[in-house]
Amino acid sequence: MGEPGFHVGVRVVLLHGLPFDGRMWEGERELVPGGTIAPALYRLGESLEEWAQGVLALVGEEPIVVVGCSAGGSCALEVAAAAPEQVLGIVLVGAKAGVRADPGMRDEAVRMLRRHGMEAAWKTYWRPLFGRNTPEGVLASAREMALGQEVEDIVRGVRAFHDRRDLTDFALTWPRPLVVISGDQDRTPLPATAARITAAPNRRFHLVEDCGHYVNLERPAELRALVADAIQRFGDQRR
Repeated sequence: MGEPGFHVGVRVVLLHGLPFDGRMWEGERELVPGGTIAPALYRLGESLEEWAQGVLALVGEEPIVVVGCSAGGSCALEVAAAAPEQVLGIVLVGAKAGVRADPGMRDEAVRMLRRHGMEAAWKTYWRPLFGRNTPEGVLASAREMALGQEVEDIVRGVRAFHDRRDLTDFALTWPRPLVVISGDQDRTPLPATAARITAAPNRRFHLVEDCGHYVNLERPAELRALVADAIQRFGDQRR
């Protein structure tokens, strides 16, 4: 596998998941030195489509690789749908293209956030997504990051994520490379569900053992190696 820290002539955009911000990618910021960004998404708009337009405005017209975790993965697909010629490849981490609408869960999460705050929502929705053997230090850092978010930002993120459109057809027909990475203990989505869009020759699926939903937080070294390899191959195909 390629090693983190090389330069392949592309810009890498790292898109965070709920309930975090760009700091969840601290370990990946040097994948392409000087060419990696991890923007905060919540205030870019009310929908994932608006977030994608905001991301594209930040990067300009440069060729990019988009890497997204969870809700950020859904946004990564929107970025590629909005600028298919600009995006050289997609890496999804704990994400899927399909949607099973659940407005009741969306509204319940919004009520929880507004009535009881980030601590209660963290314990209810996001702490359970980590793997069984995640180190306590990782959990503490993730909790601190989550609790540092503004409630209304996370409310906006919850609504944008739950109201996202289904991009299964786009993902299945998009002609450029796509990599999906899942933890073997992930339940949302299940690895088999996430892998459904990786049947084409230019697709790859990687299952990370002893890991839950947030692979970049739980197994950072393995995630970096997988993403670095994907970026290298995307760059090689461009040449």
